[in-house]
Amino acid sequence: MKTLVIAGGTDGIGKALAEVYLRRGDTVVVIGRDKAKGGHYLDAARASGAADRAFFVTADLSLLSGTTRAAEEIRASFPAVDALVFCARHYRSLRTETAEGYEENFALFYLSRRLLARALAAPLAAARRPVVVNVAGPGSGLDLVRWDDLQLTRGYEGTTALAQGGKLNDLLGVTSAEQYGPAGIRYVLIHPGVTATGFSGEYDAATLPHIRSMRQHAKPVEAALPPITGVIDTPPAEPLSAYVEGRRIPVDTPDFDPAAARRLESLTERLLGEGPR
Repeated sequence: MKTLVIAGGTDGIGKALAEVYLRRGDTVVVIGRDKAKGGHYLDAARASGAADRAFFVTADLSLLSGTTRAAEEIRASFPAVDALVFCARHYRSLRTETAEGYEENFALFYLSRRLLARALAAPLAAARRPVVVNVAGPGSGLDLVRWDDLQLTRGYEGTTALAQGGKLNDLLGVTSAEQYGPAGIRYVLIHPGVTATGFSGEYDAATLPHIRSMRQHAKPVEAALPPITGVIDTPPAEPLSAYVEGRRIPVDTPDFDPAAARRLESLTERLLGEGPR
């Protein structure tokens, strides 16, 4: 039986994955900020006879302190983690900074995934075939990255923040594979396609009609699951791989440039070393 940790597992794809693996008899740890939704998850698990395999960790993953505490709680209870799945993200039409001083999309969509994967590297390495699955949207161009303004202090748009976040996760996958691939940890980037999830976010009047249209035409959550469950069940042999709607794409292209990945890592280390701004 596997142990899965799902960041953003109370809604959408993350919630559906949690349900699938609980039904299979696995242990599923869900991380989320909403205690009420966490309670619903645990109640549903109890009703299905899976109470002893369902766990909820309350954490605001847009805060580095919250992410750190969640990782510490998981490490204390689970010496081996077979799969770490990232699903959490939140759209904001207006630029917002967290209490720690980071732009929220940058903190939630990128920094928390970087921090959580590193903090759980030891329990992942202790599993037989560990995998990190980053649901982010791989394959876009490096021109999306604003190297001199990663937190978008100038000209912020919600779509720009999410697009850049997806690219930062591509580069995060490159450095993570370099660092943890030798320990047997596989890193998989996945774009499931436009899916009828909760579309978590705060939308302005101009954006909301587009979101409503996306909801009407998006694929059902169940249709987005097979590529994700496939790599959880059978992790690829390579340290890094990427999929777009079930189709594998190459990761030896300029879009996954190792030099750009190392540049991002250096900038991130400098940013975190200097403390919140």
